[in-house]
Amino acid sequence: MSIQKEIILRYKSSGHVRFQIPERLCSPEIATFVADAILQIDGVYQVNLYRNKKKLAIRFIDETLSFKNLAQQLLTLLTDLENKGFFMAKVKPAKTSLIKNAFSDWKGTRWAKDKYTETKETAQALGILAKLGLKQKPEILTNPEKALISFFNDVLILFLIKTHWKLISKKWLLEPLKYRYQWLTVFYLMYLFIRSKNKNK
Repeated sequence: MSIQKEIILRYKSSGHVRFQIPERLCSPEIATFVADAILQIDGVYQVNLYRNKKKLAIRFIDETLSFKNLAQQLLTLLTDLENKGFFMAKVKPAKTSLIKNAFSDWKGTRWAKDKYTETKETAQALGILAKLGLKQKPEILTNPEKALISFFNDVLILFLIKTHWKLISKKWLLEPLKYRYQWLTVFYLMYLFIRSKNKNK
């Protein structure tokens, strides 16, 4: 049976879809490769492939990537891999090898690694913000509410940049007129951000 006939749409909303996927997409190597390949599609910013549940969840930016376009690119990717024999059954490793790799292939371990990486990046960003804050007067002692609002505004800006960086570097910069509304949003947010900083001085 063709791979596209084995994939079933289970959930669809703005910027979020979930699919039921076949067993042959759920081996550790294939699942990792497919998830990384889907993440390279412009507009996709998060891919979760749950091997035990045979589910694939994709989050994307609806304004730049429609569901129809995403589905077409996904089916093209999987069909191309299938035609190249990528999903053909492979010889199972020896029992000792299975035991050795059991912990590293466990879903919880992969989730923990991903969360560790995200937490590490967030901690580094928060560390930079904290250092910048310490160079100034300790405003948190005199006006904690204003200091916390300012701090979380900085965190939000960093999060938005991280989420949209692929789109900014690969699309928005190359075609500024086509994505003029996105740039207007960016400039307006920067204006509000700078104005809030000036008010806090």
